[in-house]
Amino acid sequence: MRTTVRPVSAPGYSLVTLANGVRSVRSHAEAETFHPVIGPVAEAEALYVRQLRLRERIAAHPGEFVIWDVGLGAAANVLTVLRATHDLPCAVRLVSFDHTLEPLRFALQHGVELGYFGGYEPLVAELLAAGKAEQTIGSQRVSWQVHVGDFPTWLRNTEHAVPAPHAILFDAYSPAKNAAMWTLPLFTSLFRHLDPARACAMPTYSRATLLRVTWLLAGFYVGVGHATGEKDETTLAANTLALLDEPLDRKWLERARRSTSAEPLHEPKYRQAPLTAETWERLQAHPQFQ
Repeated sequence: MRTTVRPVSAPGYSLVTLANGVRSVRSHAEAETFHPVIGPVAEAEALYVRQLRLRERIAAHPGEFVIWDVGLGAAANVLTVLRATHDLPCAVRLVSFDHTLEPLRFALQHGVELGYFGGYEPLVAELLAAGKAEQTIGSQRVSWQVHVGDFPTWLRNTEHAVPAPHAILFDAYSPAKNAAMWTLPLFTSLFRHLDPARACAMPTYSRATLLRVTWLLAGFYVGVGHATGEKDETTLAANTLALLDEPLDRKWLERARRSTSAEPLHEPKYRQAPLTAETWERLQAHPQFQ
């Protein structure tokens, strides 16, 4: 979809105006526009807030609700989640991950134009200054920390004082652009960080067969996700079938068997390949298809 770049003073990033008139951020180093079709807020509402049923789940949760935010970027996902639940008497703990905070610094400088920061500028400023922030905003108590660095490396470190999530906002660049964030070893490690007694769901914008096979082999149950923007399907994974409205079925499994791009990435190098015999056997044995 066409975007119009508006020059700004900060190197590396610029504001863009999407075809629907909404503003977003573009990274020139990555040649990527964040939330490029329907805009930051609309995408976050569709993909995360509504699909994860966050208002209902947080309202019903008696303690601290933990959200991992993988791909902080310019914080549109997190801030949209906070605004969508701001009127609930709740405690939300956010754990964000990214390799840089520069897009967030840029976005905060242009918060008025982007339009999704309203009321949370002090929280973001504190996070940028200290790497963590804790504030009570209305009825909502927010605790937020950020880990800057390589997420796959962080996952491999077993010494983490981070609570297991109830929800994961997964928003990494695509496998072709950032293969290291989509490998089977990464998602296997991520699944091991979940608490089996704590229901957790994770959506992402992709519907790729390769991704869905990867999540199944990592241990997740996997289903069809809600439409967003130009995508008629996304993908939702969870550690319990109860959080999936439309689990993948054996018809999908047969389509995956015929696909030319279904074998997971076993190393951080993008390629396309059909299922191996071993992967096909493991898929058939997954509890979701029994």
